[in-house]
Amino acid sequence: MLISPAYAQSAGSTEQQIVGFLPIILMFVVLYFLMIRPQMKRAKEHKTMLEALKRGDEVVTSGGLIGRVTKVGESYVTIEVARTPEGKGGDAPIEMNFQKAAVQTLLPNGTIKAI
Repeated sequence: MLISPAYAQSAGSTEQQIVGFLPIILMFVVLYFLMIRPQMKRAKEHKTMLEALKRGDEVVTSGGLIGRVTKVGESYVTIEVARTPEGKGGDAPIEMNFQKAAVQTLLPNGTIKAI
């Protein structure tokens, strides 16, 4: 005959089954410690930073704008990004409204003057 008879493979012992799943379990543990846990830590730090925002803080937005916080609301923040030239209407601030989540980094005070 051309086709050999097929025999059912025995299920094996419980110990062999656990050893078979061990690489998969190990892969999920490594994935958790290398990717998921650090991301959760960064998200928690970002949330804490947003809650601590106050007037006068210098920040960088996710779009790359650097400015000084002038007003903090529940979900929005007003940032002074520049001042008008003195000859063009006085020294008025140019302010923009952003969602709080758009604030990426809190800069040390005095950074804007250094730039």
